[in-house]
Amino acid sequence: GCALAGLCYAELSSSIPIAGSAYTYSYATMGELVAWIIGWDLILEYAVGAATVGIAWSEYLNRLLGDVLGVSEIPYQWCHSPFQHSGDMHGIINLPALFIVIILTMLLIRGTQESALVNGIIVITKVSIVVLIIVLGWSFINPANHTPYIPEATTYVDPDGLPHNFGGFWGIIGAAGVVFFAFIGFDAVSTTAQEAVNPKRDMPIGILGSLAICTVLYILFAHVLTGMATVEDFRTSGKEASVVFAINKYMIGYGWLSKLVTVAILAGFSSVILVMLLGQSRVFYSMSRDGLLPKVFSEIHPKYKTPYKASWFILILVGLFAAFVPGDIVGDMTSIGTLFAFILVCVAVIVLRKTNPELKREFKTPLVPFIPILGALVCGLMILGLGWPNWLRLILWLLVGFVIYFGYSKKHSVLQNKKLDNLSDTLPNS
Repeated sequence: GCALAGLCYAELSSSIPIAGSAYTYSYATMGELVAWIIGWDLILEYAVGAATVGIAWSEYLNRLLGDVLGVSEIPYQWCHSPFQHSGDMHGIINLPALFIVIILTMLLIRGTQESALVNGIIVITKVSIVVLIIVLGWSFINPANHTPYIPEATTYVDPDGLPHNFGGFWGIIGAAGVVFFAFIGFDAVSTTAQEAVNPKRDMPIGILGSLAICTVLYILFAHVLTGMATVEDFRTSGKEASVVFAINKYMIGYGWLSKLVTVAILAGFSSVILVMLLGQSRVFYSMSRDGLLPKVFSEIHPKYKTPYKASWFILILVGLFAAFVPGDIVGDMTSIGTLFAFILVCVAVIVLRKTNPELKREFKTPLVPFIPILGALVCGLMILGLGWPNWLRLILWLLVGFVIYFGYSKKHSVLQNKKLDNLSDTLPNS
């Protein structure tokens, strides 16, 4: 699904090299209302996604403090939301999640070059550790753990009493919708199109290159990890500790590697939050420029040349989610919102081919309309696999978006005001 959507993103980013990602592409191909829908939907991907990863960052910071550095962990109540509890302990606010969002927002306001430098250092660190785990862990793979490679279809009930499809076709589809979250961010490359030296060339390379590298690394890493440990190991340890648990249990003598994993995960989460905050600020900038959001979001800092007021607002929005909402709720919202955005991007490629066939494209999606249609169908299938509670959240989110659009955005739209001006010019003077 990501590969097919990535091909569509690559064509659109080389054809319409303007900040705003899927929002801009929809605006150019399917009109303002569809663009608003996808712009509103992208908040689920970028803003809510940044909050989700910030919450996970908080969990791993505690692991770094306790397991790696051997110092006291942050008390439960100060690193969990008010809706979470463990025994007699209840969360108050997730301070570490809020802290990392504040720090990275300040970095983004300073400028793209500074952010790119920090992000480059982080990426080199985490990729090096991932490659190290793949190389060293390969010899610890137990073939029995991959037999059968696709388990028989069953239903697994988690500790919270929620049923999940396991094995079989729907188990794969449901898991794909969850694992899909790990690929979110490749499309954020296109949100900075106006800041690239040669966007028509650089955007397709950045989108497809990052997607290809991540896919290969994820597949190899997952193959090693699932070959090393059993399904029950992952259920026992929980998602927050599965990698460290597997290394400590099966890779005897490599305890130091489990500590590096915690560092790599923290580094990886930091880069993801940074990219998502960057993407959201550029989407808000584009929507504000078109009049769908208040003009304050498109104001540029006089010194740093960044949409700093949009970044401040996003800090408040993401900070509230990260500090006060449980991670499992916002995580699933991010996945379904992103999948919906990908569907519209696939449709946009087909529409643009029909409406503007003469438009110069530095990169062309192969086998149109087959690839875009297949991409939309696969993403739709993954949405089905996420279950009805997430469908309901998406519907409610879109309904709120419609209220805002018809209550504010349509009245202030640059496009709508131009239409009214043109209409008044054609009317005879009385």
